[in-house]
Amino acid sequence: MLQVKQWCDDLFGLLFPNLCNACGVSLYQSEHLICTKCLYDLPFTDYHQHAENRVAKQLWGRVPLHAAMAMLYFRKGAKVQNLIHNLKYNGRTDVGVLLGNMLGEKLKMSLLYKDVDLIIPVPLHHKKYKHRGYNQCTFIAEGTAERMETGFSEENLVRNNATESQTKKSRYNRYENMQNVFEVHDQANIAGKHILLVDDVITTGATLEACANELLNSGAAKVSIAALAFAE
Repeated sequence: MLQVKQWCDDLFGLLFPNLCNACGVSLYQSEHLICTKCLYDLPFTDYHQHAENRVAKQLWGRVPLHAAMAMLYFRKGAKVQNLIHNLKYNGRTDVGVLLGNMLGEKLKMSLLYKDVDLIIPVPLHHKKYKHRGYNQCTFIAEGTAERMETGFSEENLVRNNATESQTKKSRYNRYENMQNVFEVHDQANIAGKHILLVDDVITTGATLEACANELLNSGAAKVSIAALAFAE
Protein backbone atom coordinates (compact mmCIF):
# COMPACT_ATOMS: atom_id res chain seq x y z
CA MET A 1 0.00 0.00 0.00
CA LEU A 2 2.81 2.40 0.86
CA GLN A 3 4.51 1.59 -2.44
CA VAL A 4 1.32 2.40 -4.37
CA LYS A 5 1.05 5.73 -2.53
CA GLN A 6 4.68 6.51 -3.41
CA TRP A 7 4.01 5.76 -7.08
CA CYS A 8 0.95 8.03 -7.00
CA ASP A 9 2.98 10.81 -5.34
CA ASP A 10 5.74 10.43 -7.92
CA LEU A 11 3.23 10.58 -10.79
CA PHE A 12 1.58 13.65 -9.31
CA GLY A 13 5.01 15.24 -8.98
CA LEU A 14 5.72 14.61 -12.66
CA LEU A 15 2.40 16.08 -13.79
CA PHE A 16 2.35 18.96 -11.29
CA PRO A 17 5.93 19.59 -10.18
CA ASN A 18 6.43 21.36 -6.86
CA LEU A 19 8.91 24.08 -7.75
CA CYS A 20 10.91 26.58 -5.75
CA ASN A 21 9.29 30.00 -5.99
CA ALA A 22 12.68 31.68 -6.03
CA CYS A 23 14.69 29.67 -8.59
CA GLY A 24 12.23 27.26 -10.20
CA VAL A 25 13.98 23.97 -9.40
CA SER A 26 12.03 20.97 -8.09
CA LEU A 27 11.61 20.90 -4.33
CA TYR A 28 12.44 17.91 -2.18
CA GLN A 29 9.66 16.49 -0.02
CA SER A 30 11.15 18.14 3.05
CA GLU A 31 11.19 21.59 1.41
CA HIS A 32 8.30 24.06 1.36
CA LEU A 33 7.81 26.81 -1.27
CA ILE A 34 11.49 27.82 -1.28
CA CYS A 35 14.40 25.41 -1.69
CA THR A 36 17.07 25.14 0.99
CA LYS A 37 19.75 26.70 -1.22
CA CYS A 38 17.62 29.76 -1.98
CA LEU A 39 16.71 30.19 1.68
CA TYR A 40 20.41 30.14 2.52
CA ASP A 41 21.23 32.61 -0.28
CA LEU A 42 18.51 35.18 0.42
CA PRO A 43 20.06 38.66 0.81
CA PHE A 44 18.94 39.52 4.33
CA THR A 45 19.56 42.94 5.81
CA ASP A 46 20.07 43.56 9.52
CA TYR A 47 17.84 46.65 9.48
CA HIS A 48 15.56 45.33 12.24
CA GLN A 49 18.47 45.67 14.67
CA HIS A 50 19.49 49.23 13.76
CA ALA A 51 17.34 52.34 14.04
CA GLU A 52 19.54 54.31 11.64
CA ASN A 53 19.34 52.00 8.63
CA ARG A 54 18.96 52.96 4.95
CA VAL A 55 15.17 52.59 4.91
CA ALA A 56 14.74 54.78 7.98
CA LYS A 57 17.14 57.41 6.62
CA GLN A 58 15.25 57.54 3.32
CA LEU A 59 12.13 58.61 5.24
CA TRP A 60 13.79 61.04 7.68
CA GLY A 61 12.20 64.48 7.59
CA ARG A 62 9.17 63.19 5.67
CA VAL A 63 7.13 61.50 8.40
CA PRO A 64 7.84 61.01 12.14
CA LEU A 65 8.20 57.23 12.24
CA HIS A 66 9.13 55.21 15.30
CA ALA A 67 11.10 52.67 13.25
CA ALA A 68 11.46 51.48 9.66
CA MET A 69 13.10 48.42 8.10
CA ALA A 70 13.11 45.96 5.22
CA MET A 71 14.07 42.31 5.57
CA LEU A 72 15.72 41.73 2.18
CA TYR A 73 17.56 43.59 -0.55
CA PHE A 74 15.64 43.75 -3.85
CA ARG A 75 17.63 43.45 -7.06
CA LYS A 76 16.15 43.09 -10.56
CA GLY A 77 16.36 39.58 -11.94
CA ALA A 78 17.30 38.07 -8.59
CA LYS A 79 15.53 35.57 -6.34
CA VAL A 80 13.72 38.12 -4.20
CA GLN A 81 12.10 39.59 -7.31
CA ASN A 82 10.98 36.10 -8.36
CA LEU A 83 9.39 35.50 -4.95
CA ILE A 84 7.52 38.79 -4.97
CA HIS A 85 6.47 38.32 -8.60
CA ASN A 86 4.96 34.92 -7.77
CA LEU A 87 3.19 36.45 -4.79
CA LYS A 88 1.77 39.43 -6.69
CA TYR A 89 0.98 38.03 -10.11
CA ASN A 90 0.87 34.22 -9.92
CA GLY A 91 -1.53 33.85 -7.01
CA ARG A 92 1.08 32.44 -4.62
CA THR A 93 -0.36 34.02 -1.52
CA ASP A 94 1.22 31.19 0.49
CA VAL A 95 4.60 32.72 -0.38
CA GLY A 96 3.41 35.97 1.20
CA VAL A 97 2.44 34.20 4.42
CA LEU A 98 5.78 32.35 4.55
CA LEU A 99 7.80 35.53 3.99
CA GLY A 100 5.59 37.33 6.51
CA ASN A 101 6.39 34.60 9.05
CA MET A 102 10.08 35.17 8.39
CA LEU A 103 9.62 38.93 8.76
CA GLY A 104 7.76 38.45 12.05
CA GLU A 105 10.58 36.30 13.42
CA LYS A 106 13.07 39.09 12.65
CA LEU A 107 10.89 41.74 14.28
CA LYS A 108 10.43 39.66 17.43
CA MET A 109 14.20 39.91 17.95
CA SER A 110 14.13 43.71 17.83
CA LEU A 111 13.43 46.02 20.76
CA LEU A 112 12.22 48.64 18.28
CA TYR A 113 9.11 46.60 17.49
CA LYS A 114 8.44 44.96 20.87
CA ASP A 115 5.31 47.01 21.67
CA VAL A 116 3.48 46.86 18.32
CA ASP A 117 -0.28 46.75 18.96
CA LEU A 118 -1.71 46.38 15.48
CA ILE A 119 -0.39 45.38 12.04
CA ILE A 120 -1.93 46.97 8.94
CA PRO A 121 -1.07 46.13 5.31
CA VAL A 122 -0.64 48.91 2.77
CA PRO A 123 -4.02 48.88 0.96
CA LEU A 124 -4.73 48.51 -2.75
CA HIS A 125 -7.22 50.62 -4.66
CA HIS A 126 -10.42 48.64 -5.19
CA LYS A 127 -9.95 48.55 -8.99
CA LYS A 128 -6.52 46.97 -8.68
CA TYR A 129 -7.86 44.65 -5.97
CA LYS A 130 -10.67 43.54 -8.27
CA HIS A 131 -8.25 42.92 -11.14
CA ARG A 132 -5.72 40.96 -9.04
CA GLY A 133 -8.24 39.36 -6.70
CA TYR A 134 -6.25 40.01 -3.54
CA ASN A 135 -3.84 42.39 -1.83
CA GLN A 136 -0.42 40.75 -1.59
CA CYS A 137 0.45 42.89 1.44
CA THR A 138 -2.45 41.37 3.37
CA PHE A 139 -0.83 37.93 3.32
CA ILE A 140 2.56 39.33 4.32
CA ALA A 141 0.91 41.19 7.21
CA GLU A 142 -1.05 38.09 8.28
CA GLY A 143 2.13 36.02 8.40
CA THR A 144 3.91 38.75 10.34
CA ALA A 145 1.07 39.11 12.86
CA GLU A 146 0.99 35.34 13.34
CA ARG A 147 4.64 35.23 14.38
CA MET A 148 4.52 38.42 16.45
CA GLU A 149 1.27 37.28 18.11
CA THR A 150 -0.30 40.68 17.71
CA GLY A 151 -3.42 42.22 16.20
CA PHE A 152 -4.14 42.51 12.48
CA SER A 153 -6.53 44.75 10.55
CA GLU A 154 -7.06 44.78 6.78
CA GLU A 155 -10.12 47.00 6.42
CA ASN A 156 -9.48 50.05 8.60
CA LEU A 157 -6.97 51.81 6.34
CA VAL A 158 -8.37 52.12 2.81
CA ARG A 159 -7.19 53.58 -0.47
CA ASN A 160 -9.81 55.87 -1.97
CA ASN A 161 -7.99 57.08 -5.08
CA ALA A 162 -5.90 55.38 -7.72
CA THR A 163 -2.58 57.11 -8.44
CA GLU A 164 -0.20 57.44 -11.35
CA SER A 165 3.13 55.63 -11.39
CA GLN A 166 5.72 57.21 -9.10
CA THR A 167 8.73 56.03 -11.12
CA LYS A 168 9.51 59.20 -13.09
CA LYS A 169 8.21 61.76 -10.64
CA SER A 170 10.29 64.15 -8.55
CA ARG A 171 10.19 63.86 -4.77
CA TYR A 172 7.75 66.79 -4.51
CA ASN A 173 5.52 65.40 -7.27
CA ARG A 174 5.52 61.99 -5.59
CA TYR A 175 4.33 63.67 -2.40
CA GLU A 176 1.62 65.58 -4.28
CA ASN A 177 0.57 62.40 -6.10
CA MET A 178 -0.18 60.66 -2.78
CA GLN A 179 -2.16 63.42 -1.06
CA ASN A 180 -5.64 62.48 0.17
CA VAL A 181 -5.26 58.94 -1.16
CA PHE A 182 -5.73 57.02 2.11
CA GLU A 183 -8.40 57.15 4.80
CA VAL A 184 -8.87 55.59 8.23
CA HIS A 185 -12.40 54.27 8.77
CA ASP A 186 -12.33 53.64 12.52
CA GLN A 187 -10.07 56.06 14.37
CA ALA A 188 -10.96 54.55 17.74
CA ASN A 189 -9.39 51.28 16.60
CA ILE A 190 -5.95 52.88 16.18
CA ALA A 191 -6.06 55.69 18.76
CA GLY A 192 -3.09 55.57 21.12
CA LYS A 193 -1.65 52.43 19.51
CA HIS A 194 1.70 51.52 17.98
CA ILE A 195 0.80 50.64 14.37
CA LEU A 196 3.06 48.57 12.13
CA LEU A 197 2.55 49.23 8.41
CA VAL A 198 3.56 46.29 6.21
CA ASP A 199 4.52 46.56 2.52
CA ASP A 200 6.11 44.30 -0.08
CA VAL A 201 8.85 46.47 -1.64
CA ILE A 202 10.00 49.94 -0.64
CA THR A 203 11.10 52.10 -3.57
CA THR A 204 10.46 55.85 -3.17
CA GLY A 205 8.62 55.43 0.14
CA ALA A 206 5.91 57.90 -0.94
CA THR A 207 3.05 55.44 -0.42
CA LEU A 208 4.25 54.50 3.05
CA GLU A 209 4.75 58.17 3.90
CA ALA A 210 1.15 58.94 2.97
CA CYS A 211 -0.20 55.93 4.89
CA ALA A 212 1.82 56.77 8.00
CA ASN A 213 0.73 60.41 7.98
CA GLU A 214 -2.92 59.40 7.72
CA LEU A 215 -2.55 56.99 10.65
CA LEU A 216 -0.76 59.57 12.80
CA ASN A 217 -3.31 62.27 11.93
CA SER A 218 -6.04 59.82 12.93
CA GLY A 219 -4.68 59.29 16.43
CA ALA A 220 -2.04 56.56 16.28
CA ALA A 221 0.56 57.02 19.02
CA LYS A 222 3.41 55.59 16.93
CA VAL A 223 3.80 54.23 13.42
CA SER A 224 6.54 51.86 12.29
CA ILE A 225 7.22 50.36 8.88
CA ALA A 226 8.32 46.88 7.85
CA ALA A 227 8.70 45.65 4.27
CA LEU A 228 9.84 42.44 2.70
CA ALA A 229 12.42 44.16 0.54
CA PHE A 230 14.19 47.43 -0.17
CA ALA A 231 14.98 48.38 -3.77
CA GLU A 232 18.56 49.61 -3.80
